[in-house]
Amino acid sequence: MNRTSVIVQGGHSGFAQEITAGNHHLRADEPPEVGGQDLGPNPYELLLAALGSCTSMTLNMYARRKNWPLEEAVVRLAHSRIHAADCVNCESEAARLDRIDCELELKGPLTSQQKARLLEIAEKCPVHRTLTSKIDIRTRVL
Repeated sequence: MNRTSVIVQGGHSGFAQEITAGNHHLRADEPPEVGGQDLGPNPYELLLAALGSCTSMTLNMYARRKNWPLEEAVVRLAHSRIHAADCVNCESEAARLDRIDCELELKGPLTSQQKARLLEIAEKCPVHRTLTSKIDIRTRVL
């Protein structure tokens, strides 16, 4: 089993969190308007960063493998919550739906067919697949 682990630690005051991911250390926090100190990205920004970085890595790896002239992949993401009434495929009108809008800027002399294929590949990155699949989160107290 391929297992990735991250440790997140936070105190009882404020929202700031210390994150350890392998040899890397970073912070998460909330903006001042919701009680944080803006010492790092908020949790949704970290989620978008995970999806965006995985998408860009996947696109670049695929283009290299195909010897395509992709010079740079820029991934712009935004998270929002919309009313399910705005979603034609939603089951409950009263529910809210999380939506991530993703825009790809593919730099380099690519053909329209290559760009279309890269769009398909973007939706196959591992983090995208995780976010669009059923996730089993098991939480316990130590």
